[in-house]
Amino acid sequence: MKLLAVLACLLLAPALHAQTLGPDVVIMDLKVGKDRDLRRVVIGLYDSTAPLHAENFKELVRTRYYRGMQFHRAFPGTLVQTGDPDSRRGPNIRTGTGGPGWTIPAEIRLPHKKGSVAAARLDNQINPARVSNGSQFYVTLKPVPALNGQYTVFGRILEGLEHLEEISRLPTDRNNFPLEKVVIKRIVLEPRAGTEPPAS
Repeated sequence: MKLLAVLACLLLAPALHAQTLGPDVVIMDLKVGKDRDLRRVVIGLYDSTAPLHAENFKELVRTRYYRGMQFHRAFPGTLVQTGDPDSRRGPNIRTGTGGPGWTIPAEIRLPHKKGSVAAARLDNQINPARVSNGSQFYVTLKPVPALNGQYTVFGRILEGLEHLEEISRLPTDRNNFPLEKVVIKRIVLEPRAGTEPPAS
């Protein structure tokens, strides 16, 4: 009986560990069209499950890399995507392949649930190793099992998912670029509520 209990704990441990969020959150304020009110989105990061992706994301946030970027892809009720520096120039520029100039090795461990934050990448034909784009990410607005085992999930939405759902339903052009500008006006890294800041 004790052996069964130990085995059960060992089997459950990776799953529990996989869902543990790190001590920091990313706070992102979005401007939609001409609306003066900003939409706030808070992202928690899976530092232990996808450490390379989480640290890369945090470093880009620290350096204000994402400020001024637009959400360049929206699928109603399914997902929204941002992180392409070319999106700053608007929908008439080809977007979807821009980045900081590096990729991140795959850390494919978690499924795509409602509110998952995952790294975008090029398709399998030209990217069989499934390495991630260095800056582009998307958020799933519902479970999307078809993406499981294909892309690295490195975070989840803690607050503001309703704003992303709103953005997903905006009219788009034929490339799924929202016709109303959705711009990242502010993005910062802060300690997650209930966690102790690191000792200085």
